[in-house]
Amino acid sequence: MLFIYNLLFPLVLLFFLPGLVYKLVRRGGKKQGYAERFGIFSDEKKMKLVSLKNPIWVHAVSVGETQVALSFIKKWKSRNFSQDFILSTTTTTGQEIAFSKAPEGTVVIFSPLDFFIFVKLALNFIRPKMLVIFETELWPNLVCEVRRSGAKVALVNARISDRSAGKYETFRWFFGPILRKMDCICAQTEQDKTRLDAISEGLPVQILGNMKFDQEIPAKLPEFDVSQYFGNDRKLILLGASTHPGEEKLIAEKYLLVRKKHPELKFISVPRHAERGAEIAAEFRELGMSFSRRSEKIVPEKPVDCLLADTTGELLGIMSKSDIVIVGKGFAGHNEGQNIIEPAILGKAIITGPEMRNFRFVHNVLKDVHGLFAVESDDMLEQAIEKLVSDEKHRLEMGKRAMEEIATHKGSTLKTIQELEKML
Repeated sequence: MLFIYNLLFPLVLLFFLPGLVYKLVRRGGKKQGYAERFGIFSDEKKMKLVSLKNPIWVHAVSVGETQVALSFIKKWKSRNFSQDFILSTTTTTGQEIAFSKAPEGTVVIFSPLDFFIFVKLALNFIRPKMLVIFETELWPNLVCEVRRSGAKVALVNARISDRSAGKYETFRWFFGPILRKMDCICAQTEQDKTRLDAISEGLPVQILGNMKFDQEIPAKLPEFDVSQYFGNDRKLILLGASTHPGEEKLIAEKYLLVRKKHPELKFISVPRHAERGAEIAAEFRELGMSFSRRSEKIVPEKPVDCLLADTTGELLGIMSKSDIVIVGKGFAGHNEGQNIIEPAILGKAIITGPEMRNFRFVHNVLKDVHGLFAVESDDMLEQAIEKLVSDEKHRLEMGKRAMEEIATHKGSTLKTIQELEKML
């Protein structure tokens, strides 16, 4: 299987290479060192890697997983400060977060593309005692080559989404052997365990919860002055967080309707991918909105109604200044959802679509305690915004219930670390 995979990989890479280049050019984040994806490291990075003593290699994908991985590393280092770590990501935005927040004793790299030559080149300098993979990054060469080096391999905070479940089931013959190479699998929920059990066919899977519940908001978030865009008058701020195509325009349209009755309401739009800024700006101009683009770094001469925050790494700071958070990827034909734990930890009033397939457990937990407003359709979004804007008591109570409920589910990170320590 691995022979055929490596035989076909160069052809597949050629097919996807234009997309990789396009994302590299268009997407923000830290791009220096991207050659590491091909196993090519600078002399400085090589020296850092070989100087590490029995490091633990933690692999995440993009911004969300990287933030959880950083919390995981910090927690482990609080138990064993001398332990060295390597943190790899696949995206430039993940790299930027990792570089800016990685604790001392952690070397940040781009994860090599999963071709045996690239992985072997990387392992010439990375000599881990354990590889810890977040969520479901099942790369055959990465797993097999690390195991061949004598290191342990663990899959943590593992989940299989509804969209991916069918794919994994159909290609069980491919993914099953990779999972069976794992020394430890820690799943988020009972449903994730069931799906992983079906693929791995007998490898023990533990349910240790979702590490995202353990996410800690920094005591001091980066300063974000909303008054430079919205003026100094009293205001309420509506945030569209991590939105996807179609959602920015939908939320803006509903905002404009509610604003007729509530002129104090302001709107901040933070798209999931900042490179879509120009496209979203064009939509806002069509709606006749008064807005400013954060990426242009221009303070408007007079207050605007909307800020398009087409930047990376500022969402938490913006969220802390907001009153109502509409969580993206749940409207305009999307139903997978984005992270709702962050606004809940901050005690914000949350609006979501009717379904969040990638965050179903968290979504249901918060719905059960009335810690969020799940609208049944896009048409009901205006009503939800209106309710939360006009009823301050309801808005504050909803945020408080969400924050309190999240606190009851903490502890997954420590449980996972304890399991991995047993393996070592």
